[in-house]
Amino acid sequence: MTLDAVPHPRPHAPVKSVFFNRLEINQLMQLYGRMVAAGHWRDYAFDGLTEAAVFSVFRRASEAPIYRIEKRPSLAARQGAWTVVAQGGLILRRGHELAQVLRVFDRSRFAVVSP
Repeated sequence: MTLDAVPHPRPHAPVKSVFFNRLEINQLMQLYGRMVAAGHWRDYAFDGLTEAAVFSVFRRASEAPIYRIEKRPSLAARQGAWTVVAQGGLILRRGHELAQVLRVFDRSRFAVVSP
């Protein structure tokens, strides 16, 4: 058998993933800085998946994320590409613009409640 007779595997097409652009990352990091300064958040993670880009925020690094800010371009024409999801899976806000969706984290909405 010659080398020409050996079947060569077809190279796989690169998997494209969705991610944030520089302006979006700046907006997310400004929000993160505000919330860290207020003592609400302590850690974050970026994930670039095939269908969505996800910015997750944590109270502690060892816990599940308390909020996920997702960018899903496939939903842009319908309800908007941006979604804020709470820890239990509750969708807090959807929209077409990141700045509009991030308003859910305005200072007036969050108050410290003592038991």
